[in-house]
Amino acid sequence: MPWKPDYITATQAAAYLRVGDTLDDVELATWCTAASRAIDKRCNRQFGKLSTAAARTYRGPAAYDQVSGLWLLEIDDVQDSTGLTVGGVALASSGAVLLPDNAPADGVPYERLGFTTAPTGPVVVVAVWGWSAVPAQVVGAAKLQVSRWSARRESPYGIAGSPDAGSELRLLARLDPDVSTSLAGLSRRRKVG
Repeated sequence: MPWKPDYITATQAAAYLRVGDTLDDVELATWCTAASRAIDKRCNRQFGKLSTAAARTYRGPAAYDQVSGLWLLEIDDVQDSTGLTVGGVALASSGAVLLPDNAPADGVPYERLGFTTAPTGPVVVVAVWGWSAVPAQVVGAAKLQVSRWSARRESPYGIAGSPDAGSELRLLARLDPDVSTSLAGLSRRRKVG
């Protein structure tokens, strides 16, 4: 899976929308990409994975956590710690720990490194960055958002349904509320400075 992938394909979107032809495949592909990037923005993270290990530099600052007694440095999402190095040293020998504890068992990525002493200067981490698999709720959210944008084409003024039948619905210029609900818990707050 690539970095920042589309979370559904045009074929998957067409199946979800019960479209039996290929006439809208170009538009569906565009909406799939747009929905995927909107999800990334909403969650403040992406759900792809690099194909090979890459070095990334983190300048901190590390924040002291009184509960764990560790200096915490935020890193990008990583679920596969195989071959991970910190400052050119294997993780097990580096004195650093990946946090949160039990991340793989909980189906979430590691987001921080913990140190017993505050790191001085930049920390270079080499890892296969990203998620091992796209979470099901992300795929579902992408389907919902593509469905909303697909319906939007038939309602150029932002109103779908019929006022006479009592099914009038205003299409808002934001993510579908059900998309936001399905992504709850996947958003990442990044601390700055």
